Amino acid sequence: MSRPAIELRGVVKRFGAVTAVGGIDLAVPRGSLTGFIGPNGAGKSTTIRMIMSIIHPDAGSVEVLGATALDAKDRIGYLPEERGLYRKMRVTEFLRYMATLKGVPSAEAGSRIGAWLERVQLPEAARRRCQELSKGQQQKIQFIASVIHEPDLVILDEPFSGLDPVNARLLNGLIRELHASGRTIIFSTHVMHQAEQLCDRIVLINRGAKILDASMPEIRARFDPRTVVVEPVDQDPASAAELGAIAGVERSAWLPERRAAELSVVRGADPQAVMRAAMDRVAVRSAELRRTTLDDVFVELVGAPAPSSEESGNG
Repeated sequence: MSRPAIELRGVVKRFGAVTAVGGIDLAVPRGSLTGFIGPNGAGKSTTIRMIMSIIHPDAGSVEVLGATALDAKDRIGYLPEERGLYRKMRVTEFLRYMATLKGVPSAEAGSRIGAWLERVQLPEAARRRCQELSKGQQQKIQFIASVIHEPDLVILDEPFSGLDPVNARLLNGLIRELHASGRTIIFSTHVMHQAEQLCDRIVLINRGAKILDASMPEIRARFDPRTVVVEPVDQDPASAAELGAIAGVERSAWLPERRAAELSVVRGADPQAVMRAAMDRVAVRSAELRRTTLDDVFVELVGAPAPSSEESGNG
């Protein structure tokens, strides 16, 4: 078995009296696409900065591609949460400079830059100054800068921040392509559906501790579906309260967009029995067991709703 792409052993980081990361052990398999999730201030970005040797742990060890991030820097692509472009530079000039820093031969840099600008749908930006670009365009340029040297390991801290849905979908596709080519990818996000769509592995960090580290199939097997969605024939919102009285239902809510009642089933109760009881109580168009989502897992483990959109703040 090959060694992990990243291995943390007992890593601790304190800032004064605050313990940002409290003794994390972590092994990221080579070739995986791993999502770091957790609430603001959980320790995600601090962990990533230690992986990148931007800051150093107070205790424990960090190994990246069999060395340190500094030793392996030309094999790593990194998009930090805090963005930064050389605003006065033209886009091509900036990307050529970044490619040179990462060891891309000068004869290859131009063709790589042109190809990547086409892929992110910004060929017309080549001669523009970075400061003339929109926030979303700047984000795409910085993404190119993080991958133009064809790294083995790509680390993206909140990569979708500032992107509209169209460009978020574009970036989603590019990340999938990089992963399919064999690269190891880690990305941090506050947005659960992004991690669920992209990742084959999830690491959930809360209050500086790792509280979940598993593949998506393992997560779905561990957190059995416990939500039943019932669409009544009469589409009456009052049905939610009536169905909420079924034994084994801990809470019910009306979903206006689906015109259906969502029933949360007590752990240990049988969701199939709840569905049968719902159909006995009201005439229904459909009743289904909703698949467990990362939002559900987040709520169960962290105890608060996951943010539904990108948020600023230290992770």
